[in-house]
Amino acid sequence: MAHIVLDFDSNRLASALFGQFDENLSYIEQKLGVDVRSKGNQLILRGEAAATAQARMALDHLYSLLQKGHDLSKSDVDGALRMAATATPVSDDQLSLPTLESKARLSAAQISTRKKTIFARTPTQDAYMRAMERSELVFGTGPAGTGKTYLAVAHAAMLLERGLVERIVLSRPAVEAGERLGFLPGDMKEKVDPYLRPLYDALYDMIPADKVERALAAGVIEIAPLAFMRGRTLAHAAVILDEAQNTTTMQMKMFLTRLGEGSRMIVTGDPSQIDLPIGQKSGLVEALEILGDVENIVTVRFSDKDVVRHPMVAAIVRAYEKRGAARTLSRQKHIVTEGENTPSET
Repeated sequence: MAHIVLDFDSNRLASALFGQFDENLSYIEQKLGVDVRSKGNQLILRGEAAATAQARMALDHLYSLLQKGHDLSKSDVDGALRMAATATPVSDDQLSLPTLESKARLSAAQISTRKKTIFARTPTQDAYMRAMERSELVFGTGPAGTGKTYLAVAHAAMLLERGLVERIVLSRPAVEAGERLGFLPGDMKEKVDPYLRPLYDALYDMIPADKVERALAAGVIEIAPLAFMRGRTLAHAAVILDEAQNTTTMQMKMFLTRLGEGSRMIVTGDPSQIDLPIGQKSGLVEALEILGDVENIVTVRFSDKDVVRHPMVAAIVRAYEKRGAARTLSRQKHIVTEGENTPSET
């Protein structure tokens, strides 16, 4: 068992850290099974050594966010706990004295734009954000709600603001998922815009609306269906392909070969949600197989543990994955049984 005392130098920030009616502290107690008591701007943590170390690291990280002017939400608290859970564990002797604080600190990757700053909320998000900083081509795959597209657009906006790229190009394949494009009203742009709406939403979250509109009008930001990328070379640009699981083999090859000098490319998608016709292989799945050993290409794979939306989303993802795994196993058993029952040639 360990006993840690934390002192915070600002009563105002300590109050924000604890949350309304100490709701943040209650959430930490519930998640880690530790006892957290507040006394003025001081916290007393009691519990298992590993759990209290995680709580201390999470609280220390959250307080540093408040010092930087960041407003805390429940997802920030949850993210700090996830990050602390994978941090280097603190040895028992470091926590032997009641008031002794470990010097370990969480170091979460961040993306800063003029409008907001985003911090990694899971270890995989942290790896993804760091991969985008150092690699010219990054694949981000995994279920919905893990922040793949959102973080990619945020990174592109940051590169544009810093002058590291001259423009942003955002693209998605306009694949019908049970609906028919032909029955949508309007011209081609109006037909495909609904498919590109998540990219617009992420942009407006990172850049003031008036600047987005001016950048779109000037061509500094371009949002277009994948079909419009053919024959182009995209130099000095941040290029994002979203919903890449719905590309064909030729479309994916075409897109990847658009990478030009001074550009960064990010490809995101969920291989478990392919809307292509039955029997047609996903360009994303094939690209991950073909390019797995190519130097300087980084693939970051998210899982249901990285879902940062409502907790119910993670439960839904797990339920569907469990059902999919059961169907795959059943199909494999059926194939084996059929093989055993097939008469052998004499």
